[in-house]
Amino acid sequence: MFKNTRVLRGSAARFGLGATAALVLAVALPGVAQAHVTVQGEAKGGGFSVVAFRVPNERDDASTTRLRVILPRDHPIGSVQTTAVPGWKVTTATRKLDKPIEMFGEKLDSVVSRVTWTATGGGIKPGQFQDFDLSLGQLPESGKLVFSTLQTYSSGEQVNWNEVSADPSVEPEHPAPVLEITPAAAAEPAPNTTAAPDTTTDTTAGTTAGTTAGTTAGTTASSTPASGTADETSLTLPVVLSGAALALSVFAMVLAWRRRGPVEALASDPASEPVSEPAPGPERVEV
Repeated sequence: MFKNTRVLRGSAARFGLGATAALVLAVALPGVAQAHVTVQGEAKGGGFSVVAFRVPNERDDASTTRLRVILPRDHPIGSVQTTAVPGWKVTTATRKLDKPIEMFGEKLDSVVSRVTWTATGGGIKPGQFQDFDLSLGQLPESGKLVFSTLQTYSSGEQVNWNEVSADPSVEPEHPAPVLEITPAAAAEPAPNTTAAPDTTTDTTAGTTAGTTAGTTAGTTASSTPASGTADETSLTLPVVLSGAALALSVFAMVLAWRRRGPVEALASDPASEPVSEPAPGPERVEV
């Protein structure tokens, strides 16, 4: 009985160790898979772009001391420019082209084929990363560029990041940095081709037909001053007509008064009245 108990306890212990190891691997492996060289930046088709090759150090006991980037052979790039990185020396190599390419009216028969950064100090320490910038142009109009890279450690170990998976959903063990190129038409938003509403037409329509439910705010605002002017005109006209009528009435009264004045004065003047003579009485005859 005790023997069986010991066997069960031993099996349980081994099972627990196996489960713990599996859990540690499950947590650690994704971090290792993600620690690879990548290319950062936005690339617009047909133009120039500055991209950065990001190099993380995935070793705990060694530093990264060199990075070599091999440019794609199927898409020769006419202009490749580097920039100074403190603690690193940069060198380039060129290759001859089977068919020259044209750039700004000039034919180029050789292009940069690879760029190498070599540490002059301690390099990239464990747990750190470094960005290495490149200016590239002119880029293809669309598609993607694949860069093979070689990472060298202080221990002498070299890792090639040069694999491309046929299935986008599956990441290879050593994926190559891939630069996705955005077509120029998609990179720049298209201008707004929607015609702005014709303010003059809408205002005229709103003024003629009046304010309706479908009249826009701009039309309403534009038609409001016109309505105010019409109201002012309708109020001013009666006032003017009333004033004119009053003036005509006063003029008529003055004219009538002038015509009646001399007659009344003549009628009231005593000198102008006829003198009535006494009627002749009976003639007296003296005897």
